[in-house]
Amino acid sequence: MNSKDAILANIKKNIRHTYDKPEINIPGIHYLDVIQQFIDISKTVGGKVEHLKKGENVNELIRRCYPDAKKIASNLPEINIATTNPDTVNQAQELNDTDVTIVRGQWGVAENGCIWIPQDTKEKAAYFICEYLVIILSSKRIVHNMHEAYQKIQFNNYGFGTFISGPSKTADIEQALVMGAQSARGVTIILTDE
Repeated sequence: MNSKDAILANIKKNIRHTYDKPEINIPGIHYLDVIQQFIDISKTVGGKVEHLKKGENVNELIRRCYPDAKKIASNLPEINIATTNPDTVNQAQELNDTDVTIVRGQWGVAENGCIWIPQDTKEKAAYFICEYLVIILSSKRIVHNMHEAYQKIQFNNYGFGTFISGPSKTADIEQALVMGAQSARGVTIILTDE
């Protein structure tokens, strides 16, 4: 028996009364216009939102947003402007100096602007090491709240995923907000109608 098991056994041995857990049913918030709420909150947390119009090429839209980007990482089949595929690098350090990483978001959350991004690349560092992150998200995959999001998220073979809400942010005790301190300096969400 390890120390953890010994501690838990000792606690169980000394419990005199047990009580049923109370049923807690807290409904999540709902919005009249879930897509507009998602857009508004995404902008509030420092992100940019672009709409991919019908017939518009996603590569051209990204180029317009980041005309000076030289090193672009993505493994998405529709992205032909990528100069690096994060699945083919030998180690994560090869992704250093990436200007833009382009990924697909699985679920967007209107209440806080978060997007669930399961690890779909060999190197998850691709999501965090870049200067700018572009997340392609279907507007049909935006839910109202985190309750709904947690019911829908799934892990794949990599076993990792993360919620990202706008660019990296940190603030010190003097309340000076710094964007891009630990990760992407900017996040652009491309909403599609698919």
